[in-house]
Amino acid sequence: MMHKRRNLSLAATLMGATLLLTTGCGGQSLAEASSAPAVNAPVQLDQAPAEDKAAGTINAIQPNADLSAKVPQSVKDKGLKMTTSEGYPPMEMFATDGKTLVGVDPSLGRAIARKLGVKLSIANEDFNAQIPGVTTGRYDFIMSSMTDNAKRRETVTFVDYVSAGNGFVVKKGNPAGIKSAKDVCGKTLAVVDNGSSLKLAEAMSTACTTAGSAAVNILKFPGDQEAILQVRNGRADAGINDYPVAAYRAQSSEGALDAVAITGDESLWGIAMKPENKDLVSAVQGALDDLIKDGSYAKILDAWAVGQMAVKSASVNGGS
Repeated sequence: MMHKRRNLSLAATLMGATLLLTTGCGGQSLAEASSAPAVNAPVQLDQAPAEDKAAGTINAIQPNADLSAKVPQSVKDKGLKMTTSEGYPPMEMFATDGKTLVGVDPSLGRAIARKLGVKLSIANEDFNAQIPGVTTGRYDFIMSSMTDNAKRRETVTFVDYVSAGNGFVVKKGNPAGIKSAKDVCGKTLAVVDNGSSLKLAEAMSTACTTAGSAAVNILKFPGDQEAILQVRNGRADAGINDYPVAAYRAQSSEGALDAVAITGDESLWGIAMKPENKDLVSAVQGALDDLIKDGSYAKILDAWAVGQMAVKSASVNGGS
């Protein structure tokens, strides 16, 4: 009998608890509570890896709620998928683990993702496969030192994020006084044979002789490292590279070299997206502009020693 009464008492208690849940003090029923809309948990934003030179700046970036609202739901659900092409320091390269992507482009990609309040994945892809990867939806955007030009705009839309040209690599302090193309007349330049730097050096030499000055003495080498060595040992007055590469060579020279931007031949590099993804284009443009305004953008470029490449605002397709 004792066991039976205890069971009856327990049943009564449970019934009373159910009534309280369903009618007491305006409370919700269990059924109502289970059908209430769930509150989305905040996204745990990605932290930049330790070898990202701008990690401190990136990890301090907080989402902009207005910009986050522009992000397509599919991107919020799955995260932002970025592709780049490793092997062009300091723009994109592997960290010492051989798999984590770092460099200017991954840094800015991480900053944009944090500003939009979304996760980010970065895939290494062959450069020529990147635009097809975006147009087929495999990736959301490309950040891979890609020049914004009319031909590419036929298939992608660009948000322009830097302006880049060529640069001289000179000895620390620039003892030869090379600040522009007109300063190389009669000087010695070390360049990679059969590359764009050779063509530029030859054009500079032609301009010198046309103006009645001495030709440029051009030393040609199979690789960039050999050409840079000539500047280090004093055999050449300067080398020529794409500006970000020149800046990286100087930054990693332990104080032996400087980089000098060659002005006048810059072109815009863009973040490439599928033209139909207008909301994402608008969100990425807004995020980049916000990073420019709050100073994070400049700090990221300076961390990689390429502040010379900064743009004043984020344009779409060169502002066309």
